[in-house]
This record gives sequence, structure tokens and C-alpha cells, in this order.
Amino acid sequence: MSTIKITKENFDEEVIKSNKPVLLDFWAEWCTPCKMVSPIVDEIAKETTNTKVGKVNIDEQPELASAFGIMSIPTLAVMKNGKIVKTMVGARPKSSIVSMLA
Repeated sequence: MSTIKITKENFDEEVIKSNKPVLLDFWAEWCTPCKMVSPIVDEIAKETTNTKVGKVNIDEQPELASAFGIMSIPTLAVMKNGKIVKTMVGARPKSSIVSMLA
């Protein structure tokens, strides 16, 4: 599966109503650490079938960034049943990101 572009318009359907955990990557085009994490998140999306993976561009979706209190990027969050269960801030290796999904 590939990553899903998450917007305020599809957030409820793709994240809140998801029957799978959702890994969200909050990022921006100008963020160098985000560019390091992005291909890792894409890899995870292709390799996992039991987790949905979405990306939130904070410049395009300031309401979502604000709703989640995003202060630093990249921020990765895992949501289950519409609630955040884990978060991680900053560029991390794939193993750290995958461990969030366990």
C-alpha cells in the first residue's frame, strides 16, 4: 500500500474511522529532516498491510497541525480508534519508526 495524503477533508474517513492503526507523518517541503524520514515512511507503507500510513503537509493543512499541537517536524504519530497512542519527533531510523507500530 502507498501513503495517503491526509487533509482535513479526508481525515475522518481515512484516520478516525480506520479499522487499522494509522501512522501519520507531519512534514513540510522545506524541512530537511522530513526529507530524510519521508522515504522511510514510504517504505513502511509498502511493506505493512496491518497499518495505514498517511502524510500531513503542515503548510497545506495548518488546521490539522494545530489540532495535534505540532510544534516540531517531522512528527510521527500512531493513532488507534481515533486517539493518538504514540508519538515521535525528529528524524529517526526505520527500526525506531517500525517499533512504534508494535
